[in-house]
Amino acid sequence: MTSWYGYERGELHADGVPLASLADEFGTPCYVYSRQALEARFAAFDHAFRRDALVCYAVKANSNLAVLQVLARAGAGFDIVSLGELKRVIAAGGDPGKSVFAGACKLDHELEGALQAGIRCINVESEAELESLGETAGRLGVEAPVALRVNPDVAAGAHPHIATGLKEHKFGIPLDRARDIYDRIAAHDALRAHGVACHIGSQIMDLAPLAESAARVAELARELLSAGHELVSLDLGGGLGTDTPDQAAPSPLQLARALEEATAGLDLELVIEPGRAIAGPAGLLLTRVAYTKDGDDRAFALVDAAMNDLLRPALYGAWHDILPVVPAGSARRMDVVGPVCESADFLGKDRELAVTAGSLLAVADAGAYGFTMSSNYNSRPRCAEVIIDSGQARLIRARETFDDLVRGERLLA
Repeated sequence: MTSWYGYERGELHADGVPLASLADEFGTPCYVYSRQALEARFAAFDHAFRRDALVCYAVKANSNLAVLQVLARAGAGFDIVSLGELKRVIAAGGDPGKSVFAGACKLDHELEGALQAGIRCINVESEAELESLGETAGRLGVEAPVALRVNPDVAAGAHPHIATGLKEHKFGIPLDRARDIYDRIAAHDALRAHGVACHIGSQIMDLAPLAESAARVAELARELLSAGHELVSLDLGGGLGTDTPDQAAPSPLQLARALEEATAGLDLELVIEPGRAIAGPAGLLLTRVAYTKDGDDRAFALVDAAMNDLLRPALYGAWHDILPVVPAGSARRMDVVGPVCESADFLGKDRELAVTAGSLLAVADAGAYGFTMSSNYNSRPRCAEVIIDSGQARLIRARETFDDLVRGERLLA
């Protein structure tokens, strides 16, 4: 995909719009997304497969209603992990019938809400959850479509905080116990086997683990079909990474070929759940340098965005390119840090930057797990979100105020 941002006459633009004008209009820090980039990233996955496949965007990556609306209109299904996310999908015009419900601990009211909404499939992650789902579906008088999320015990090669496919992780059901559980599903009046599911992690840069897990799950599906279970789909999860300075991520087409080869001969619809790979490259975090500071050991650019706005660097050392909107002064090595009172409050370390106080910076590839993981730590209002649509910047979430922070709180009498 051609980058949607770049320099024009020495100033950084996004989809043809000068980022400085967005800072003037909406303030900083501010998330900026590109509708064109979102649509292009989704289309790359949607057109990659040569067999029936459903692309379910992982809502947890970026759940803004306008982002979900763009993807729903493009034809996306959705991967949700809470009832709140399902309600967002519905509010944005998405189809519950094209949505799958994942997550390791679905509560009874969430299962009830998903069934009442007509969810496509519930990816069950424990026998206790399956029992609860059966009771809920029986009480509602409906049949619950089920896929067991099996744990294939495959290492994804990702950071430990975002790896999910090993026996030590809380996610999924051991592969060798799945067959007996599918027999119990078949014998239950309120449960119906819909498919088999897995998901091994996030920011995966090597297709080999994804192919290996797909092959193991496909083998289970073949055994189940031979035993008479009627399955519809094979949900192979998401997790495809985005480019880093050291490595280019596999393309959606390369992913599709690897998964098709690993599941060859199995006549089931494939389901994939990309989130970061769709939303990540389609977003920027715009922030302004408040001060520069020379320490004994290094120089700092102190900016108005912080770890409460973008947690990924502090949480698991994520790398984001950081670009000056208009380079100013002499370039030097700097840490880009925020106002929060934590040593972990940084957006990037040891970066070559030409900035002075007042300079604007764009933190690239911040469209996924940026705003959606943000918080009000240090009583900081969450920032605005803007989307560029056909050359026009549209506010899709207003900046929070102090009144928003304390709404719902009560002083003692």
